[in-house]
Amino acid sequence: MAERTRLTAVETVREEGSWLFTIEDRHGDREEVILVPCEDDGAEVEAWVNVCPHEAQRLDPGFGATIREGGIVCPRHGSLFEPCTGDCDNGEAAGTTLRPVETVVELGSVYLVDEDARFRHAGGIGSGDGDDGDDDMPGSTSHIGF
Repeated sequence: MAERTRLTAVETVREEGSWLFTIEDRHGDREEVILVPCEDDGAEVEAWVNVCPHEAQRLDPGFGATIREGGIVCPRHGSLFEPCTGDCDNGEAAGTTLRPVETVVELGSVYLVDEDARFRHAGGIGSGDGDDGDDDMPGSTSHIGF
């Protein structure tokens, strides 16, 4: 699966504070990933699976991750994750670490290079290419799902 895909510009991640995209693993399972600015050790951005490891809470609900005091905020409990390491040392998620996704930066562009991931689309699951696996299902105007 080692295919190199351009995701976005580093400047876009800095301006927006985070950038959400969807990947697919070798089994066809999809996951959301967030890119966040990182200034440590020369890294410009880091990529993390979009889930707090404490209670499977999405860090970016689809309109940007909350960044406070330089940390990624879990919206459920307010725990802060260090954007360069993924580590959390406070709140309910203390002692946990976000799961990384491998990227590289070259000439101001961010590329997905993770051997176990294939780029599907920008945005979260269900917001991209219309290939969410339920396209053959009829729509419903009711609030009740089947």
